[in-house]
Amino acid sequence: MFRTIFFVIIVSLWGDSPLLAATPLRAATVHTVVSLRPTEAENDAAYYIGQYLLQNHYRKISVTDSLSQQIFKRYIDNLDGNRSYFIASEVESLRKLYGNRLGAEFFNGKTNAGFSIYNFFLRRVKEKMRFMTTAVDTIKFDVSKQESIVLDRKDNPWPADRRQLLDVWKKELKYQWLNVKDSTETSASISELLEKSFICRLNRFNREKPDDAFLAYTDAVTTSFDPHTSYFSPDEYENFQIDMSQSLEGIGTKLQTEGDNTVVNEVIPGGPAFKSNLLKKGDRIVGVGQGKNAEIIDVTAWRVNDVVKVIRGKKNSLVRLKILPVSQGGRGPAKIIELFRDTVSMEQQAAKKNIIQQNGRKIGIITIPSFYLDFDAQQKNISNYTSASRDVKRIISELNAENVAGILIDLRNNGGGSLDEAVNVTGLFIPSGPVVQVDNSRGEKTVLKDEDSREQYGGPLAVLVNRYSASASEIFAAAIQDYGRGVIIGDRTFGKGTVQSIIQLSRPFKTTGKKPDLGEIKLTTSKFYRISGGSTQHKGVLPDIIMPSMTDFSTIGEDTYTSSLPWTTISKAYYRPTTDVSPEDIVVLLQKEQERFAKNPLYQAYMHDLSALDVIRKKRAVSLQDSDFKLEIETMKQIEKRWSQDEDTVKNRSNDVLLSESAGVVEDLAVLKSRQK
Repeated sequence: MFRTIFFVIIVSLWGDSPLLAATPLRAATVHTVVSLRPTEAENDAAYYIGQYLLQNHYRKISVTDSLSQQIFKRYIDNLDGNRSYFIASEVESLRKLYGNRLGAEFFNGKTNAGFSIYNFFLRRVKEKMRFMTTAVDTIKFDVSKQESIVLDRKDNPWPADRRQLLDVWKKELKYQWLNVKDSTETSASISELLEKSFICRLNRFNREKPDDAFLAYTDAVTTSFDPHTSYFSPDEYENFQIDMSQSLEGIGTKLQTEGDNTVVNEVIPGGPAFKSNLLKKGDRIVGVGQGKNAEIIDVTAWRVNDVVKVIRGKKNSLVRLKILPVSQGGRGPAKIIELFRDTVSMEQQAAKKNIIQQNGRKIGIITIPSFYLDFDAQQKNISNYTSASRDVKRIISELNAENVAGILIDLRNNGGGSLDEAVNVTGLFIPSGPVVQVDNSRGEKTVLKDEDSREQYGGPLAVLVNRYSASASEIFAAAIQDYGRGVIIGDRTFGKGTVQSIIQLSRPFKTTGKKPDLGEIKLTTSKFYRISGGSTQHKGVLPDIIMPSMTDFSTIGEDTYTSSLPWTTISKAYYRPTTDVSPEDIVVLLQKEQERFAKNPLYQAYMHDLSALDVIRKKRAVSLQDSDFKLEIETMKQIEKRWSQDEDTVKNRSNDVLLSESAGVVEDLAVLKSRQK
């Protein structure tokens, strides 16, 4: 096994010149470190990943020093986004040594430079974990002292020296101590719990494999093209296929790694997490416990595949998750939620209807969790295959029979789905015409149309969206808005206007002997455009009437990614707008909504709490004084409790103030349209 010895000067692992200014915490200490080296298959994979990126990605980029520097910056930010492992001189030394090399070497199938940086990162991580493990028993925290910590330090400079770095570590330790003190559910001491967590993380990093370094390095390369392009190792792709087939029992989420955190990337409609409404996209999972009483294990810094394995389990078994809710900006307090594992089926994803009485008028609610489609059944010509458009068509017929005065389409938390289904559902509300334009990496434009001239519903219509409404949801909402067919209500949508394809990496020529698989790449190949010519990318769909949700805009949305493709325009498609909702109608509806808000104490209380939550979120620094810390935590807890949409409140809609307000807008529209006839 390849080994190297780190002294005050660290010798590059692959024969490069020495990396200077890397003084360890205790200069006299010499650590023997097992270094990671790339496999032949990983170097092969790098080469083919590079070829696909350069030839087939929607964004055309040349391999230059500028690209190498972008990759370097993203790589360092991914490894140490919170500026708590490296000091400034180390980052600068790494930049001089590797900054102009990463791109050219990777695209030529050489990953040594990336592995060298990762090995250096591992050494710093282990130093920090050793310090934290020792310090938690030796430092006495003065919780009455007026001091604070900046939790999100990605915009801060790296610490200038080791003394500043130690100060960051001590404040982090104090913050974690206060957080555990407030949220612990065991009788163990705070120090014991923290020490166990740090030792667990240290052991985790001691078990690192070449695959970990390669995935971290490759992620920096692929996301330099755009945030949705990524590489799957053979093991990761197996998990991805399980997620797509939804054949394994679990809680119905897709997870990803961000720094040391496991983050919810998607909540699958119909799954236990979706039905409970206790887990959101962007929530951080920091602990997992089995059953009612088993200890919750800290999973910070675990491989995402390992986290997935402990969350999956037998149907009807209980799993407890310790999370940092995205609604709190990823800060404390940690929250324990309980979920019963189950399988996810198409039937559980189905669109649902509800009727709300609004001033004596019936308002039909159609909730569409995703634009689902049983593609296999459709391909086999099975007559009753499941699809969102079929279910929505049936629901419209049922609501028409109920003589509803208007319909509200609820697309909150709908992350997308089938493009064809988005077009087909749109077609139920318009006579016929284009719905969306698609521009691919070769510059070819396609216009997808509703060819059916029958309009299943032509009455008053509104669409309720939020920051989690993405992709196919944005296509539907944008088309309804461009046609003037209905009113868009809620938050600005996510802004994902791109299309990805999964491509298996393969060697073009037969080789002698058995060669390992190279994995797959998820590649951005196309971009969506509205029929009016603007993209849904980056900006999303702007509502006509804003009703803000509890979502933290600074952490969710396409515009939060540094490499997201820009908003652009193309020529508009030919279409004939309806006269259902005019700009003048929107002005009247906005005034009516303001009048209703003035008379609705529940909505006023909601907005007051949202304002208080925003004040807390916008604070870059968190107080480390016990009384202030508790006050802030208790405020967030109470707000979360008042407006949480758990399984019971979702069933009876008793706490859904935005749905009620939106139904009021639909009723206003119905009255307005009846007067205009």
